[in-house]
Amino acid sequence: MSKIHVSTSINGDAVEYLCDPSETLLDVLRNRVGLTGAKEGCGSGDCGACSVELDGRLVCSCLVLAAEAEGKEVSTVEGLADGEKLHVLQQKMLEHAALQCGICTPGILVAAKALLEKNPDPTETEVRYWLAGNLCRCTGYDKIIRAVMDAAAEMRGA
Repeated sequence: MSKIHVSTSINGDAVEYLCDPSETLLDVLRNRVGLTGAKEGCGSGDCGACSVELDGRLVCSCLVLAAEAEGKEVSTVEGLADGEKLHVLQQKMLEHAALQCGICTPGILVAAKALLEKNPDPTETEVRYWLAGNLCRCTGYDKIIRAVMDAAAEMRGA
């Protein structure tokens, strides 16, 4: 089976890689590109731990073929911080103690960022609905929701 050459942009940087036709974007991000933030929790798109944005659309990278990233922009959790300065979502997750084991955290951060880009003033119900595809077995979600709501308010300047 011949490899596929892919030219894409990941977190604003031009990236090229070779992949098998059946290789997932998650595997390429972790094993070829070295971006290990996205996690494989289930491999079936049910947990959200591998969430990334593909051309501004929230996707489970375990369900996307790596070849599908050709010519597209991929955004991962590694692209949130600006150097050493954490994104407000990351900071609020820390302040609200909204993380424990960390498996779900990268996917939740990417999903929350995608929500706030589309809706900078979500209700708590909207945040809960948007993050419903991200499973967390440690925190019970309340701290996560409070962190996202607090981040939204700060990003709006409220």
